[in-house]
Amino acid sequence: MVTESIGLAGTQRAPYASDPAQSRGRLENEPPSLTRTQFQRDRDRVIHSTAFRRLREKTQVFLVDEGDHYRTRLTHTLEVSQIARAIARTLRLDEDLAEALALAHDLGHPPFGHAGERALNLEMADYGGFDHNAQSVRVVTLLERRYPRFDGLNLTWEAIEGLVKHNGPLVDASGQPTGRHAGTGVPPVIAAYSARSDLWLWSFAGPEAQAAAIADDIAYDAHDIDDGLRAGLLSFNALEDVLITRRFLEDIRLEFPTLDPARTGHELTRRLIGTMVDDVVAEANRRLHTLRPSSADDVRRAPAPILQFSPAMAVADREIKAALGRAVYRTEAVMSVMNEAEAMVRRLFRHYLSDPGTLPPDWRPAPGDDSATAARRVCDFLAGMTDRYAAAEYARVFASEERQR
Repeated sequence: MVTESIGLAGTQRAPYASDPAQSRGRLENEPPSLTRTQFQRDRDRVIHSTAFRRLREKTQVFLVDEGDHYRTRLTHTLEVSQIARAIARTLRLDEDLAEALALAHDLGHPPFGHAGERALNLEMADYGGFDHNAQSVRVVTLLERRYPRFDGLNLTWEAIEGLVKHNGPLVDASGQPTGRHAGTGVPPVIAAYSARSDLWLWSFAGPEAQAAAIADDIAYDAHDIDDGLRAGLLSFNALEDVLITRRFLEDIRLEFPTLDPARTGHELTRRLIGTMVDDVVAEANRRLHTLRPSSADDVRRAPAPILQFSPAMAVADREIKAALGRAVYRTEAVMSVMNEAEAMVRRLFRHYLSDPGTLPPDWRPAPGDDSATAARRVCDFLAGMTDRYAAAEYARVFASEERQR
């Protein structure tokens, strides 16, 4: 029988929570900290990373220069972190690990959001493709260069495993790639790391990683509604086509009949976040009661995730995302800007690949690099750019070309 342990704050950790004192450790051995747990150290390393700072000027939905009040990739990340901690606290999980995973989950996002990701995936089609989740793993295991003895952040096994499985298992029980990886295979950076420190690619993530993943969905729904309303692309009428938001709007209007539109929108998203968090906690408790796990590994081995929406809330989540797709993501106002951004990233990629001498010295291919390695170095350089830096580089590079004609 696994006993419940006491966290630093004096709260009782559930038996199925990840215990920093029982961590599988780091790839490179380091002396323990006298003041922080293993997972607190993971969180702090993410916050101090260069990639984390860059998130403040990376697109969420609206480009950084389109307005001061829209979410950036950084503010999205902070909102995910807050929600993940709330869920972890209520379920008596390790809050620090949940926070570390929430803070790190988007470190691999390129400039211009999903437009930049599409561009890099297309350009890297012959070299293994591009996936922002795998890129996050590259960032924390290879690309951050801060320590004298190793590349990356040398995070714990639990943190790397949680990042890798943000979207679920990567292979089935027989080891065959599954889901989004069925056609392309496990990303090389993940396969290579797992060969050195088995990440159980066939299992679900630990409970704290599941908390961060579902918090990502909740934050997306709420803040994209808020930003869509602010941009004038989304209306309350459109939200009345979705059952859950219609009910919230009816309740708000009944309780506050003269409330202005801005506060109505904020109250709507506040209620949505609270209701979704309560739903995840209730559903998790129901599944935990059935599974009765005595360790975090029992959660990993479960036949389904523990932290999920109830069936009814899962329908509501899909309806919200569909409404946002119609009113925000796929509108001409957003798509035209994103198409331009995608073309910009693709043109920069081709330029750097054909003329690697124009890359900063640290990013130039080394003598003897094959074409795939050279392309990946260009991809890593572009993926690390902020929106602002990518736009400035584009202007610099191609203005120079125009002068030479």
